[in-house]
Amino acid sequence: MKVRILRTVSIMGALWLVSSCSIPTRAQDGAALYRSKCLACHGGAGEGRPAIKGSNLLTDAAVKRSDAELTEAIARGGKDKIATHAFEKQGVTAEQVQALVKHVRELQSKQKPQ
Repeated sequence: MKVRILRTVSIMGALWLVSSCSIPTRAQDGAALYRSKCLACHGGAGEGRPAIKGSNLLTDAAVKRSDAELTEAIARGGKDKIATHAFEKQGVTAEQVQALVKHVRELQSKQKPQ
């Protein structure tokens, strides 16, 4: 009887551990996606790359954009239909787009007021 209880508790503990380990991974998806999809043009901190006309995500105009506008820009290229931003057509899911929006907001919140 004690062996069954210990085995059950061990299995439950292992399941909890596995399920809790996936939470940080999801939280990091936005940063990982940003590094793979956005960093080359927008820079590591969102500062942009002027030499290649990569836009600065830290400007007042960028900060004032709504989450819906950022979502549209990332998923479908925004109002200007920027092809390199049409990540939806490249297999990026809606959940991943939201993770990118969240990461951009985190980058913006880290900027120093000017």
